Amino acid sequence: MTTIGFIGLGSMGLPMAFNLLKAGFGVRGFDLRTDAVGLLEDAGGTGAGTAVDAARGTDALVLMVVNAAQAETVLFTDGALDQLAPGGIVALMATCPPGVVTDLAARVEATGRGFVDCPVSGGVVGAVGATLTIMAAARRSVFEAAKPILEAMGDKVYHVGEEPGQGATVKTVNQLLCGVHIAVVAEAFALAVRKGVDLGILLEIMSGSSASSWMLKDRGPRMLMADPEITSAVDIFVKDLGIVLEAGRDAKVALPLAAVAHQLFLATSGRGDGAADDSQVIRTYHVMNGTRDLPSGN
Repeated sequence: MTTIGFIGLGSMGLPMAFNLLKAGFGVRGFDLRTDAVGLLEDAGGTGAGTAVDAARGTDALVLMVVNAAQAETVLFTDGALDQLAPGGIVALMATCPPGVVTDLAARVEATGRGFVDCPVSGGVVGAVGATLTIMAAARRSVFEAAKPILEAMGDKVYHVGEEPGQGATVKTVNQLLCGVHIAVVAEAFALAVRKGVDLGILLEIMSGSSASSWMLKDRGPRMLMADPEITSAVDIFVKDLGIVLEAGRDAKVALPLAAVAHQLFLATSGRGDGAADDSQVIRTYHVMNGTRDLPSGN
């Protein structure tokens, strides 16, 4: 049985690890939160006290960490990479800057191990249901070896290129579109509420028109709530749109819409709403336009 080390048992990582167990893989997991490690053990996995222990002798090491800095710490500073079996595979599934991913991959491959740059989209719902979209970039042979592992966590697994960093680029483009779409929905609602339009009726009309988008249908209803359930936090887009702008700077590509969207999420976070649902970027529009207390139709 293939044994997988899994680092990062958060709101997405833990259900992803559960799905690996359901697919018949052995999973040895680590997270700074001991309760998450305990839940993995309850599901039939093996808990580890450190990232190094989680990686020891495993065939693959999945990193579902917060950012590239954490990935580098786990692999090189802590030394988890040295514990991975010779010829083993590192699967970096976090959203990271493409250039940084390319550098990490080169350092991993220099040890004779494989590297798959495979960020995901689909959120907690996709992680729980094993319906994540996985954007994988790796040498073809490495991708084929890792594919059964990836397919246990996502039902849409794409090989987007041979060079690590290309997966991160696809995810970066995805986050650019998502962040801008959320911000522009908030902007449209801000204009409507200023003019006294019932946002519930507006949402119904727009959702069935050519102006509709997935983000409008998903985030729009939550923008009408004062304190919606959190599915993705404002601070996620502060980070991810920051990555978008870094990628644009590295490629010398102007991204003015992404820059404005980033500033809106940053302003929302700066007022103390970083942990709120990302739909609450609309609060920044209310502050700018003085519409916080105007009726929205709810």
